[in-house]
Amino acid sequence: MSTPAARHHHWPLAAEARYLGPHEGTEPIDVTVVLRRRGDRPAAASWPHQPAQKRESFDTQWGADPADADSVRSFASAHGLTETGAALHRRALHFRGTPQALEKAFGVQLGRYQFDDGGPEMMGCHQAATLPAELSSKVIAVLGLDKRPVARPHFRRPAATPSVTYTPVQLGQLYGFPDSLDGTGQTVAVIELGGGFTQSDFTKYIQSLGISKVPTVNVVSVAGGTSQTGSDADGEVMLDVEVIGALAPGATLAVYFAPNTDQGFYEAISQAAHDATNHPSVLSISWGGPEDSWSAASLAAMESAMQDAAALGVTITVACGDSGFTDGESDGKPHVDFPASSPMVLACGGTKLIASATAITSETVWNELASNEGATGGGVSTQFALPAWQQSSNVPKGTNNFVGRGTPDVAGDADPTTGYQVLVDGQNEVIGGTSAVAPLWAALIARFNQQLGQSLGDPHQAFYSIGQAAFNDITQGSNGKFKAVKGWDACTGLGTPKGQTLLTALAAMKSGTGTTKS
Repeated sequence: MSTPAARHHHWPLAAEARYLGPHEGTEPIDVTVVLRRRGDRPAAASWPHQPAQKRESFDTQWGADPADADSVRSFASAHGLTETGAALHRRALHFRGTPQALEKAFGVQLGRYQFDDGGPEMMGCHQAATLPAELSSKVIAVLGLDKRPVARPHFRRPAATPSVTYTPVQLGQLYGFPDSLDGTGQTVAVIELGGGFTQSDFTKYIQSLGISKVPTVNVVSVAGGTSQTGSDADGEVMLDVEVIGALAPGATLAVYFAPNTDQGFYEAISQAAHDATNHPSVLSISWGGPEDSWSAASLAAMESAMQDAAALGVTITVACGDSGFTDGESDGKPHVDFPASSPMVLACGGTKLIASATAITSETVWNELASNEGATGGGVSTQFALPAWQQSSNVPKGTNNFVGRGTPDVAGDADPTTGYQVLVDGQNEVIGGTSAVAPLWAALIARFNQQLGQSLGDPHQAFYSIGQAAFNDITQGSNGKFKAVKGWDACTGLGTPKGQTLLTALAAMKSGTGTTKS
């Protein structure tokens, strides 16, 4: 990982939030202190690999050093902060203090911010937290001092009812999802930063597809986040669970609801990765924000949580954004979305798919920017260097000629004009966006894990070495700057899945009989 440029705001403060004045509340605030890990970071469990290290034994090798924790505790106590919890296996300490105590302890000024006139005020923090020299090397981040949203859901509704739509089951058939597999024995985790889950809608939807067994959905509350229906984000939640439930009906779903803050997002990923109750093998994320809008500390904390997940054999699929090459920023320059830009995740781009019966007749880059209906994200990271597994992919140089990680890695149908039939808050809807592609790939990988007998883990080395034979190569279209070409490109990555072909290649790699591209 390259050293991120220091940024002291969180998306979307720069363009949309107004500072109203100092924070005036006196209610105690909960913060998460993320500690460094012992030793070097663990290697990701890339395929083929030995079965993942057990979550229960992660602490002794890769958790926080108890001496580091004690140093932070002494500092916190001296500043009047109360410890409310500790999870040293995932390097998190939790403290509570008054706003005044926190400002003094971490050298910050808390403020009041507002996005829209008449909208809710929220607490924010304009500076980066600081710590004494003897502690600064031991702490990755202090999260919870800023309550402004850091991410947006990556789903899109069509402007008019489209004539071409699909159920997830139909897309699974078109993408060659392996028959006779349904994800049995797997748990797929889903991160949600808003919205709510409705069991009755989920049951009705799954049964309407002719699936007799409705998957179990476990709702997990993280950092005070809860499943709350009644907002637009319900579309995101139900899209995620319905795509996974339809394509991996034998799997269990664990949906982690967290506040849309850097603290909430970090806690959700960290808790899911280390969840010794639900034991997810795949994690689907359909939320994110422009990479350069994250503070350096928040980005580093998130990345450390995703490194944990990869080391534990959890494959993370992430939507790469729905606003084309700018990722919705107003400067007209290329930007990629985070966490999709992390080398720890399988970044998922979007296509426009037309089919006849059970065959794809046309698949191009999703780009409906002209009608204000979105386009796939994709481009080159300014924060993460080009990974070894992407060295031969002809990733273009990024901003300031930085040789960065290219996104996406893979793709799937995302255009809302060829969208997914779903049920949200009792209403039949069509929804698209790369938000649909992350759960699509998560469900496919759950099927893979069932057949392979262990988790796929970090899929990059395997997918890139297997190459185009296992993907539908998308060679037409652009996302406003980057064009589709033969092989990998910054619109659709390696392409969309040929599910059974990809599974066969992975199984051959496991047995040592597989061949890879040069």
